[in-house]
Amino acid sequence: MQATYTTLLALVAGFALGAAAIETLHAQAKPAAFVVAEVNVKDMDGYKNEFQPAILPIIEAEGGKFLARGGKTTSFAGALPPNRVVITQYESLDRAQEWWSKANGALSIGRKYAEFTVYAVEGISQ
Repeated sequence: MQATYTTLLALVAGFALGAAAIETLHAQAKPAAFVVAEVNVKDMDGYKNEFQPAILPIIEAEGGKFLARGGKTTSFAGALPPNRVVITQYESLDRAQEWWSKANGALSIGRKYAEFTVYAVEGISQ
């Protein structure tokens, strides 16, 4: 009978310890990051034919996921955004910075066809 209680107590303690470890791991997870690119495209043909084929593989290789990609924009306050806004999600700000460090060659191509303002913002930790 005492062995049953000991086994049950060990199971409960193990479960509690495992649950605490999982909660700690979740608390340590880095929040997602969002890269926002405000783009004023001057030459759409060059932008689509030369820049996009150069930048898309780099974004995908770093785990970037497009949330908005040049769709219709509306200003609720202040100036209307440029003619193209792109929002990309990365698993962390570190991963977004990795993308940025690898994107310089592609961006030099893009600067021939557009003006860019690019920044990243860290999301809320879940």
